[in-house]
Amino acid sequence: MAEAAKEAETLIRIEGLYKLFGNNPQKHMPLVHQGKSKDEILAATGHTLGLKDINMTINKGEIFVIMGLSGSGKSTLIRHFNRLIDPTEGVIEVEGTDVMQLGEKSLQNFRRHKMSMVFQRFGLLPHKTVVDNVAYGLSIQGVSKSEGLDKAKEWLETVGLAGYEDQYPAQLSGGQQQRVGLARALCTDAEILLMDEAFSALDPLIRSEMQDQLIELQEKLHKTIIFITHDLDEALRIGDRIAILKDGEMVQQGEPEDILLNPATDYVEAFVRDVNRARALTVETVMKDPAYRITADTIEEALKQMKGFKEDYGYYINDEGYQGVVTEEALQEAYDEDNNAEMTAECCEDLDPISPDAVLETVIPDTLESEYSLPVVDDDGQMTGRLSRSTLAEVLGNEEKPDAEEQQKAS
Repeated sequence: MAEAAKEAETLIRIEGLYKLFGNNPQKHMPLVHQGKSKDEILAATGHTLGLKDINMTINKGEIFVIMGLSGSGKSTLIRHFNRLIDPTEGVIEVEGTDVMQLGEKSLQNFRRHKMSMVFQRFGLLPHKTVVDNVAYGLSIQGVSKSEGLDKAKEWLETVGLAGYEDQYPAQLSGGQQQRVGLARALCTDAEILLMDEAFSALDPLIRSEMQDQLIELQEKLHKTIIFITHDLDEALRIGDRIAILKDGEMVQQGEPEDILLNPATDYVEAFVRDVNRARALTVETVMKDPAYRITADTIEEALKQMKGFKEDYGYYINDEGYQGVVTEEALQEAYDEDNNAEMTAECCEDLDPISPDAVLETVIPDTLESEYSLPVVDDDGQMTGRLSRSTLAEVLGNEEKPDAEEQQKAS
């Protein structure tokens, strides 16, 4: 949360990016600007529209996922970042530098030092050992062999392949080969990682492990990662933000929960329809504001606060944070016994809080069993929200919604 709270720093800016493949793209760009479809342009000119008016900013230190089906333009787009493909029109800026203005030598240095790429099919050199594969990028940068090998060994250890230095790629499993590819990309200290369908050739279990490792590494390294995938579950799992492409156009861009809960088009809605929301969303993404807070020092003041609530219960918060749930009935009884009594946690019922980072799937039983909305409490003991049965039913599309009386009590 501390990282998210910082103001985002733009690292990459893409503006008005078009790519028309063919012998004379400039001649036929007017048809693109007239709004002709991909099929119409192909039929009339023999040119293929790869990208149309792509605009995006990518922030320093985030995992930005670009996703879409085959032919959507996602792999074409990622190859524009390091100018493996030049655009027909548009701006590509990295840290304020116009990449289109780089000369041959400057572009070469840019590719060697600024960006590294992890390929779908690993891209390892079969005749070189694992450690030599990892050190390969450093040798191109001019780093000495001994220094390169030392650094390569460190990265192999980081990705869990210590002891495999002298093996050859053919001796490794697919998952191990991809770890070598990841270590090689990280070894160059490039600030930006381009990952094009990096895990899609792996078996599902190994793919899941690689996703976990990428998330774990990113928590330490804070690289800027541009990740291409056709798999929405993968995008939701690893992406800080997601851009969805269709036929070369961006149809939606946003944080994973925005896309999941508010699909912008029928195309995106079809993508998200089969996603298990309980596994994809966290409590923080769906919780309501932290209402019904009792912060009074005396029972009398607490009762006055309670009278202003829609509900007959509240959450007692003192200097040490959340203490428990208290009902109007309990407060009234305490007041009747002593109308000068102080408000303390002894008036409260125990109600275990839930973490804002908890995946919804893990809190469903407690939410359904609780008489009250569950308090959402952060690591510092502060109440940041509340989660009710009715909210769960709404978000998860549960057909067996609580009856009206239960919903009213829990909301």
